[in-house]
Amino acid sequence: MTDDRLDGLMSLEGVPSAYAAVRDGIDAMLRDRGLRRTSPETTAESLLRGAHASAVLEGSGSSLADIRDGRGDEVAQASLRVSTELLGQAQVLGRSPGQALARIHALAGAGSVPREDLGRPRDAQAAERLRAVATLLTAPTAAPALVVAAVVHADLAAAAPFASHNGIVARAAERLVLVARGVDEKSLVVPEAGHLAHRAAYESNLEGYRDGGRAGVHAWLLYAAEAYAAGAEASPLRVDDPRMRAAPDTRSDAAADT
Repeated sequence: MTDDRLDGLMSLEGVPSAYAAVRDGIDAMLRDRGLRRTSPETTAESLLRGAHASAVLEGSGSSLADIRDGRGDEVAQASLRVSTELLGQAQVLGRSPGQALARIHALAGAGSVPREDLGRPRDAQAAERLRAVATLLTAPTAAPALVVAAVVHADLAAAAPFASHNGIVARAAERLVLVARGVDEKSLVVPEAGHLAHRAAYESNLEGYRDGGRAGVHAWLLYAAEAYAAGAEASPLRVDDPRMRAAPDTRSDAAADT
């Protein structure tokens, strides 16, 4: 049995072509920049950039340099903890997505959330929403992995199932889907930076996804394709000199929708 919900989204106007184009762009970037020659340091840089962007979207005022030097604020440290262990959850996501999501939240909330709340849904309704996301991640579907990632992200952000750090969890899960489903096995695309580059559109389209019915879902999917293209542009692979792999050192007040 396939996931009819996801498969049905591929009939929305513009969605198939948008996602085919962005997948082609990601594949070309990975191929042209020599994926086979990339190092663990390149992946680490991508994860660091993603941690910074996700933290800023969650309200952090820390710069990339702050996080790189271990001087980030509490939100930045939460995002960094998630990024350092995220790829270890790629296989878990495929066989036990609820466990992977719980682990991501436990990492994000460590030290700021009571231990009994780490990785646990807020209430019965939140638990049901998490189960729905888990079902989405385990049901066969003809929808592209990028679409699955976009829907998982928006579902988690809209449901806010945990006591805290739901945005960080949602963006981490999105990246993890791209890794686990073979779009970006070495995690070199920085989808979080794509969302930060289009912050106003990101936030408004998440609201539309939550409250706008099918039209809101349609708008979110079209937006997310643009964000993934921007995330590919933010990859460390876009910079040839390894000494120049650090992303621009911008703070949250410099981020603007483009």
